[in-house]
Amino acid sequence: MTQREIGGYFELERFSGHEYHEGALALNCARSCLAYLVEARAITSMWVPRYLCGSVEATLLSLGVRVRPYDVAADLRPDYETVDMSENDYLYLVDYYGQLLDQDIREAAGRCDGRIVVDEVMAFFRRPLPHLDTLYSCRKFFGVADGAYLYTDAHVGRELPSCQSHDKMGFVLARCELPANDYYPESAANNKRFVSEPVSWMSPITHNILRAVDYADVATRRQENFDHLAKRLDGMNELAVRSTYGAFMYPLLIEGGAALRRRLQKQRLYVSTLWGNATELPGVAGRYAKDILPLPVDQRYTTDDMDYECELIARALASDRQAPAASRHHACRSTSSRNAGRPSREK
Repeated sequence: MTQREIGGYFELERFSGHEYHEGALALNCARSCLAYLVEARAITSMWVPRYLCGSVEATLLSLGVRVRPYDVAADLRPDYETVDMSENDYLYLVDYYGQLLDQDIREAAGRCDGRIVVDEVMAFFRRPLPHLDTLYSCRKFFGVADGAYLYTDAHVGRELPSCQSHDKMGFVLARCELPANDYYPESAANNKRFVSEPVSWMSPITHNILRAVDYADVATRRQENFDHLAKRLDGMNELAVRSTYGAFMYPLLIEGGAALRRRLQKQRLYVSTLWGNATELPGVAGRYAKDILPLPVDQRYTTDDMDYECELIARALASDRQAPAASRHHACRSTSSRNAGRPSREK
């Protein structure tokens, strides 16, 4: 009989709800989802967008996979003119800000005969299309130290360890009581630990926390906040964006976005540069990496907070006396002409 503990001090409460992606494999991070697929599918060559976090390429190279870069078009879809698939190549498709339509994903899958990895790191609430390897991240949507989901019918033929996060949760807990900057180094260190952490199952603590989330409420709040920002900012946004259920962030593309980001951060509106490794690239990748401002719309905030974000942006733009008049005129134009003819999102 296995000896177990009874009594003593209380641990974190155990929750009995359901996780959003219960049918998927639950791993420690999105990087591990990709590594899992490389092993299970015996992938040797993959087309990867230039506009992307460097960790994807680093993971593939560390596993001996040939990385073949392709460009992303202005509408955030693959520029297929820069993709030349061969028989054994896979395609890595990123659903930037959840803006792809189902038909876009099906088209991509058709172009590579189903040899595709769909990256839904920015679209946690989007359900996967059948029979397509699809991965998600938890850390970009919830207060957890690890966690990712993978939909696949391929499996590795070995046992995996289980991730442990009890000693990694300090920055998450501290954010409940202290300003974000106080524990930012710990948050950054947590992000880096997955570089050397092996492919593992999601930690029991993360499973437990994710069983306590009211997913319908989270998704609704995110969409409402996104839509509220859209009403106020679409007129200056060079991207024509669609409302999405459970939106990740509102991507505001604006001339001089990099400088505006710095001004907003001084006002404690923290707007990330998602992929700093891409900022020096030419074309769409470099421009978008520098000038897209991913504005927070998550479940911690209300539409009043969205109004406050807009006020900070308006103040920062008004204080920028260096911007050419033509640029300001361009930024304030209506999106009606840019949205004309754009298909609505499939349900």
